[in-house]
Parts: sequence; C-alpha cells; structure tokens
Amino acid sequence: MTTDDSTDEDSLAAERDGRRDLYRYVTADRYAAEYIAVMDQFTRTLLTDLSAAEVSESLAERGIVLSVEDAETRCYSLVGWGNLLPVARDPRVPTIAALTHSRVRFQVTQLGALVHEQVTELLNRRDGAREVARELLGSMALLLKNILAQARNPRAIDADALAADVTTVFTSHTYFTDTVRQFYAYLASVLARYDLAGEEYSTFKGLLLEYVHLIDTDVSRHSPAVRHRLEELLPLVDHVLAALDSLPTLASPDGTPVERLPGRQRGDWSELLSWYRGDSGQSGPAHLRATAEKALGQLLTNARRMLTSGGTGGARRSDLLHLATLFAEASVEEAHRGFAASFGTYSARHLGFGPDELDPRDTASTSWWDARPVDVPVSLRERGDRAARGRSSQVPDPGMDIVRLQEEAAQEAAARQAAADELAAAGELHEQRLTPSARDLLLDKQSEAADHGFAARGPGRADDFDLRVTVHAEDSDSPTVTRSDDGDVTFFRLRLYASRPSAAAASASPDEAGTDGDEGNDALRQEGQQL
Repeated sequence: MTTDDSTDEDSLAAERDGRRDLYRYVTADRYAAEYIAVMDQFTRTLLTDLSAAEVSESLAERGIVLSVEDAETRCYSLVGWGNLLPVARDPRVPTIAALTHSRVRFQVTQLGALVHEQVTELLNRRDGAREVARELLGSMALLLKNILAQARNPRAIDADALAADVTTVFTSHTYFTDTVRQFYAYLASVLARYDLAGEEYSTFKGLLLEYVHLIDTDVSRHSPAVRHRLEELLPLVDHVLAALDSLPTLASPDGTPVERLPGRQRGDWSELLSWYRGDSGQSGPAHLRATAEKALGQLLTNARRMLTSGGTGGARRSDLLHLATLFAEASVEEAHRGFAASFGTYSARHLGFGPDELDPRDTASTSWWDARPVDVPVSLRERGDRAARGRSSQVPDPGMDIVRLQEEAAQEAAARQAAADELAAAGELHEQRLTPSARDLLLDKQSEAADHGFAARGPGRADDFDLRVTVHAEDSDSPTVTRSDDGDVTFFRLRLYASRPSAAAASASPDEAGTDGDEGNDALRQEGQQL
C-alpha cells in the first residue's frame, strides 16, 4: 500500500467519524426538541436561509418560545455538527441590535437535510405493519419489456422515455425491497412476543396466512419474468447506457464526480440481475419464500405452545397488567412484599435435604453464593413444568455383557491354572521364585492347609482338584521363604511344598480326606519323602 492510499483511507475514516455528529442534535440532552424544531424551519421549503431572529419568530408562531439569543446558539451548534451552513448577507435593519442578529444567516446543508428527513420519518413512523408494494413487480416486468424493445432497435430509441422507464424500474425495485424488509421486521417483532394469544393471535394469524401468501404468490408469478428480461437485456445494455448518456446531465463546478441516478452504469444492471438470479448465493425471491416459511413455522410453534397441556398455557399479559395496577396503588412497603410474593424473590437461603445432602457443610444458614449448585431438570428450567418428555429408553441387550463376563472368567481361570501348574512344578517351595499370581494362590492354599492341620492336630494339606494342585504344610524349626518380583514372603516355623493330588485323594471326598487321622498324616509324610 502506498502512502497516498493510506492517506486517502485515513481521510475517508475521519470523514465518516465527522458525519456521526450530524445525528447529535437528536440526542442532545434537554434541547433535542428545540433542535428538531429549528431544523424543521430550515427544511420546510427550498433554498431557505434564515437568521436567528427569523427562526425565533417562526417558532413563536408554532407556540414554541425560543429567544433570539437561544436560537442563535442552537444554530451555531448545528453549524458545528454539520447540519447548517452560515451565509453572510447585508440585511437592511432598523436598529444596530437587529443588525447584530441578522448579519449571519443560516442554511441547511445537503447532509443535514438528508439526516433530518430520516429523523422526521423515523419519529413519525408508527410501530404497526406497513403494506408491501407488491404491485411494483408486475409494473417492472412491463417496463423492462419496453426497455428491451428499444434496446433491440437503438436507432429508434426515445431517450427521454427510456430514461423515465429506467429510473422507474430501479426506484420500484428499491421501494419494493424496502417495504418487504420493513414488513418482515414487523413480523419478527410480533413473532418474538411470548404473550401473543387470544384475539390478537387470531388477527395476526389471518394477516400472516393471507398477506404473506399473497406476497409469495406475486413474487413467484412476476420474478421469473423480471429475471428473464434482465438476462436478455444485459447483453444489450450498452445501447441503453449510450442513449442515457446523450441526455443533459449534471456537472460539478469543482470537477468532483456527480452521483448519478441508478441505471446509468452497467454495474447497476448487473446487481439488479444478481438479486433476482442469486449469483452470489440465495436469490431475493428464494430468500423471501424461505423467510415466509420460517415465519409460518414460528406461528405454528406459538400455536403448539398455547395448546399444549404441559406448557405454561396462554398469555400472562392480563395477569401482568393486573399486577402492575396493584403496584401502582400500593405503598412502598406493600409493593416490596407483593413483588417478593409474586416473583418468589425471597431472601437467598439454602434448603437442607437431610441425609441426601451432597455436602453436609451446606446448612440452612449457607448463602446460595457459597453453596454448591443444585441440578435443575431441563424441563423445569426451560419450560417451567415437570412433565416427562421423550420416549422410554430401550431395554439393553445383555448378550454383549454376558460374552464379556465369560471372557473375563475364562482369562481368570487360565491365570489361576497357570499359577497352580507353577506351584505343582516347584515342589519344595523354600527359596523358590514365584510369580505374583502363584504366590497369591500359595497364600490361599497355605491358609486352608493350616486350618486342616489344626483340625487334624498334625501336618495339613489343601487339595484343589479343579486346579490339580496340593499344598502341604508341616511344622519345622526353619522357615520357608518364597521370593517374587514384588517382594518376599516368609512362613516362620513352617515347611511348605506342593504336588499333584494323588489318585486316591482325588477319588475321596474332601471331608473324608480331612478326617483320616494318623493314616492320612502317614500318607502325607510318605509323599513328602518321595519328593
């Protein structure tokens, strides 16, 4: 970016910031009405230049009292904001005092007149609906047909008639889109009301269903013809522009470009066709139809809200008006009590839930600012009711859980069998290195063997016929030490060894094997000697 470009951008930004001051007189504290009345005097007629005295006299005729000094102050403020322009004249006045107030006269600027026109229209505009100029679409189609006929025969063009048709086409399009935009803005403001019900809802429903359908019908009928004729006219638009350029036009004294009427440049026709064809996205007619469907959907949503049994019912407007009347007639103390009773704005206290309290530190004296938040169901939080919504959840299929549990049980059984095989292969367990799973199995079986030996008053044994392992325990003066990766285990005054269960023990029941007395102990000793 060059220095000249940056300087131009800075100047344009400063000019935009300065133009914001054109609206300052509308929001001026205490004196906004006087400023608006002064601007009314300057925009009533064309080329009006008034002095402060004349402004004061004109306002007095309208019943607005404003001294000459105050009128002059207001005019100079408007000059500083860019709404007025001082004009020096040599007036003929009878006194020097009159000369003081009449030497400087004021005139409205171009931007000041434009701003005041917008302000006046805004202040006088009603909040109700405004009709859409839907008939302009058909008129545009006919005018484009005439323009197309003249563009096809450039030698017989009537430049004045052509200029009138072109200006009317673009003016009609602008006015049509403005009225449509204002109408749908009104629809949005009404549809957003939650208290729309009763007779008011019925009236609005008729407006929406009938008038919006009428607009959509006209758009669907005329917009294809307008688009088709614009597409045919665009290749011939140079003939139209040449004829319009032959007419007398306005030239600026300082050589600055003059803002021309719409339709005098090729870009104007391209933008008009783009609006109907949607070159940069959704076309204007398609957008209107989509907006109408959205408005009808919102209308059905409001109807569903009023008819549903689980909702909040109809509008609360009458209740709120009645409550406002009570507030207007009540004293300050009664109004405070009534507000608290109506809207539940009591002092913030935590209600204890007894044994189900999540945090027992939250008592009745704990403020809501410090207490933990309480989960409120979505239905109660967003719709104000406790009605259950949605379908019942399906009963889950336990098949996958059963398969998973079976796989886990098989893995656990395989791990225990591997630990049992490791014990049986180890034999004498003193100074043996075992895996943690084998060590844990040894601890379990040693406890069973100790209980068996205590009951038999001698050496004990623990048989596990499923795992095919037997752990033997005998009293000894030396300990049995087993080693593992996660630590060593010492069994004091106990000798431990493991083996496979014998065929005779496997054929006998565990109870019989545990009550054989000395014969069973002799068999244990013999098996130990064999090992």
